[in-house]
Amino acid sequence: MTSYVLAIDQGTTSSRAIVFCANMTIVAIAQEELPQHYPAPGWVEHDAEDIWRTVLSTARSALAGAGLTAREIAGIGITNQRETILIWERATGQPIHRAIVWQDRRTADVCQQLKDDGHEPRISAATGLLVDPYFSGTKIGWLLDRVPGAREQADRGELAFGTIDSFLLWRLTGGRVHASDVTNAARTLLFNIHRNEWDAGLCELLNVPMSLLPEVRDCAASFGHTAPEHLGGDIPILGMAGDQQAALIGQGCFQPGMMKSTYGTGCFAVLNTGHKAIASKNRLLTTIGYRLDGVTTYALEGSIFIAGAAVQWLRDELHLLQSAAEAGSMAAQADPEQDVILVPAFVGLGAPYWDAEARGAIFGLTRGAGPNELARAALEAVCFQTADLVDAMHRDWGTVGETVMRVDGGMVASDWTMQRLADLLGAAVDRPTVLETTALGAAYLAGLQAGLYAEPDRVAETWALDRPFAPSMAVEERRSRIARWRDAVSRTLSREPAL
Repeated sequence: MTSYVLAIDQGTTSSRAIVFCANMTIVAIAQEELPQHYPAPGWVEHDAEDIWRTVLSTARSALAGAGLTAREIAGIGITNQRETILIWERATGQPIHRAIVWQDRRTADVCQQLKDDGHEPRISAATGLLVDPYFSGTKIGWLLDRVPGAREQADRGELAFGTIDSFLLWRLTGGRVHASDVTNAARTLLFNIHRNEWDAGLCELLNVPMSLLPEVRDCAASFGHTAPEHLGGDIPILGMAGDQQAALIGQGCFQPGMMKSTYGTGCFAVLNTGHKAIASKNRLLTTIGYRLDGVTTYALEGSIFIAGAAVQWLRDELHLLQSAAEAGSMAAQADPEQDVILVPAFVGLGAPYWDAEARGAIFGLTRGAGPNELARAALEAVCFQTADLVDAMHRDWGTVGETVMRVDGGMVASDWTMQRLADLLGAAVDRPTVLETTALGAAYLAGLQAGLYAEPDRVAETWALDRPFAPSMAVEERRSRIARWRDAVSRTLSREPAL
């Protein structure tokens, strides 16, 4: 049996490919940045050919770096930026438009109309989601109605819809397989998470022809084989999950009550709730954590749209730092007397506010505030938003005792940020030795299906702690800081928060 797995991790700002060996350690890694396109305020797009080019290039580079050929790979696992959509021609495989990214807010008016017409309770009951431009469904309708001839093509069955996982699968298999997994399907506003199937009524409501939709499979399943010309051979594709669910798996959060939070472009906290779908009363999302052997595990999720992207903004637009890695050391040098708060609502606010029209703002500026204070405010904004999510999860789940959060993503390399996160949560934060947990989750799914990796309970035992962070901030200071944060947020909202 071959003893290596290739994980493809197609994210919002980059594509990565990582080769893992039988003990789930990294053998080789390759990464390329992905260009971003902003054609209008609040609009975010990717070029599908950029996505495909970077995925193929990094996969080939990772295999070369590991000194491996296709026949030495037991399987491929794919994880992806969720809710980002593409529609392509079945005959040619060519997209009809750029990908509309999960951050995109162009369908805010459509979503508001659905809510005004009273459809949100029905949609939420079936999908566990709120009506928001974040999700895929309204983006599909926008493309079909704006691209000339697209709706007619769709009605004739000539087009295919997919989130990025589905598009990559189509390309990798040479157009032979049009499929997705339950975690990606569950983010479309079209999938009934209780019946585990596409919902015909919701498709009709959002005017999405069901002929567009991919087949939905377990997270560990046979998804076809790569066309030999892509990676030098026929490799089985055996695992698939959206990035946040893949991170939940990679963090070994297989027991109800375990929680992880991923810090990348955005921030996503996910709490395993077991085989029961918990309907949130605090504007969190009820979603599918994973499905293995036909058994569904559910989760509560809080989604923050801007996390690391706020630091990128300081770097790319304000030119206050040369690299994102500098932000932690700058924050440590900030004047503690300068109380600067950044609300990074650049594309609206996610959970638990869900205000698509909110916009970013900075509060507390004085003449003495400078780059260090802004860097601290950007990092603290991530911590404050996480505290909002954890508070909502506690109220939905009824957490007993102290919460321990497992963290991953690029931002967690900063000791300063992780300590401030523990301080503002008032709870422990555990950073693992392997930070590539999203790719690790995808690799695990493929390795599980290939028979290379053990069952979830045994794999969870291999999770290893790099460093714990314990809260050290006084309770009153933490409460005061969070109160000031929430006051700042209230000033950016387009309406009163429904909390």
